[in-house]
Amino acid sequence: MDLFSLASEHEAEREAPLAYRMRPRSLDEMVGHENLVGRDGILRRMIERDRLMSIILYGPPGTGKTTIAEVIARQTKARFIPLNAVTSGIADVRKAVETAREERDLYARRTVVFLDEIHRFNKSQQDALLPHVEAGLLSLVGATTENPYFDVNAALLSRSHVFRLEPLSPDDIGRLVDMAIADEERGLGRMRVRLHPDARRVLTLQARGDARRALNLLELAAFAARVGPDGATEIGMREVEAALEASGGPRYDRAGDDHYDTISAFIKSVRGSDVNAAMLWLAKMLEGGEDPAFIARRLMILAAEDVGMADPNALPIAVSGWQAAMAIGMPEARIVLAEVTAYLAKAPKSNHAYMAINRALDDVRSGLPLEVPLHLRSTAYKGAKALGHGEGYLYPHDYPGHYVEQNYWPIGVEPRAYYREGDDDREDLDEGPLWPDAPGRSRRTAE
Repeated sequence: MDLFSLASEHEAEREAPLAYRMRPRSLDEMVGHENLVGRDGILRRMIERDRLMSIILYGPPGTGKTTIAEVIARQTKARFIPLNAVTSGIADVRKAVETAREERDLYARRTVVFLDEIHRFNKSQQDALLPHVEAGLLSLVGATTENPYFDVNAALLSRSHVFRLEPLSPDDIGRLVDMAIADEERGLGRMRVRLHPDARRVLTLQARGDARRALNLLELAAFAARVGPDGATEIGMREVEAALEASGGPRYDRAGDDHYDTISAFIKSVRGSDVNAAMLWLAKMLEGGEDPAFIARRLMILAAEDVGMADPNALPIAVSGWQAAMAIGMPEARIVLAEVTAYLAKAPKSNHAYMAINRALDDVRSGLPLEVPLHLRSTAYKGAKALGHGEGYLYPHDYPGHYVEQNYWPIGVEPRAYYREGDDDREDLDEGPLWPDAPGRSRRTAE
C-alpha cells in the first residue's frame, strides 16, 4: 500500500459514522453479553484458544454479531473469508471451499467462513456449505437477525452452535455512549461533548438495546448541538429529541421475530388480565406499522380461547371490533382495538371450551369408534325411517324443562368429560337460563 492509499484509508475512516468508528477491536472493548464474551464466557474461551467450532450468532440489530466476527478475524490463525448472503452465491461458496482446501493441503491451516445475514441464503445455497462444514474443512460463523430455527436448514443448524445475543441493557448503552464521548481518536472527544444527565437517560432508553442506534443518535445530536463559550458541545433534551424524531419509530419487524414475540407478549398480557401492559404492547405494534387486521384477528381468537363461556359476550364484541376497525381504518381504528383489548383483559377467563375440543380431537385422532347410533341418525331423506334411522329418539322439547335423559354417544363409547366446568366462572350458568337435573348444568331452580 502506498502513502496516498494509506492517507485515503485514514481519511475514509475519519469520515465514517461514529458507530463504525467505535466498533470494538477486541473482546475487552465489548460491552454486554457477559455470558458469551465476558471473562468466563464460552464464546470468549473458544476465540482466545482459537478452537472455534461452527457457530450461528443470532440477535437483533446492533447487538454485536458482526463485531464478534471481526474480533475472530483478528485473533484467529485460520484463514478468514467474509461473505454476505445478500451479495454472495454458490459460486462464492465454491471459491471459499477451494481456498480452504489449499490452506489445508499446502499450509495445514484451518479456514473460517463468516456468512453475514445467513438467513438470506436459500436452501440450495445453504446445502452447498453443509458437506464442507460436516467434514471440518470449513468452520462457519453465521450471523442473522432472524430466528435460525426457522430460516437455517435443520442439517446445517444441527452442526452448529447457536448463540443468542440479547439487546443491550440501558446501562450497557450508557457505557458505550460515555466511551464514545471520551474517545479522542475514534469518538467525539475532540468535540468536548457535555451530555446532560436527562438527555443521556432518554438516549440510553430510546436506543432500545441497539448499540448502533445509540451511537447514531449521539452523533446526530452532537452535530445539531451548539458550541458553548468554552468550546464545549452541549447536548440537552432538545438535541436528543430532534435526533429521535429524525431516526424514526420503534424497531419492529413485521415479518420477523419481533412481530411474533410482541404479539405473544400482547396476548399473554390480555390473558393475564394486565390491561396496562396489554396497552403498551398494542401501542408498540401500532406504532411499528402492524396490520390492524392481524391484531383484530388475534383478539377474536383470544376471546374464544381464553375468555370463552366465562363471558359469552366477549366473542361478539371482538368480532364487532374487527368489523369496526376494518371499516374505519387507521389511525382511528386504534381506539376500537384499545376498547376490545381493555374489555378482554378485564373479562373473567375460561379456557374450558378450548380444552374440551382439544380433548375430543385427541380421541378422534387416536381412533375412538365414532359410529352414529340409529336413534341419532338423519331422517331427512326418503327411506331413512325404513332403515331404522331416528327410531327411539326422544325430542327434548316434548319434556318438562326441554330436557330428557338420553344417550348421545357413538355406539360402544361410554360418556366422557371433555367439557370441565369451573366453580369460579359463569359457565355453571348461575346467571343464565337453567335446566334442572341436566348433566353438566346448574341444578338451581329456574327463575
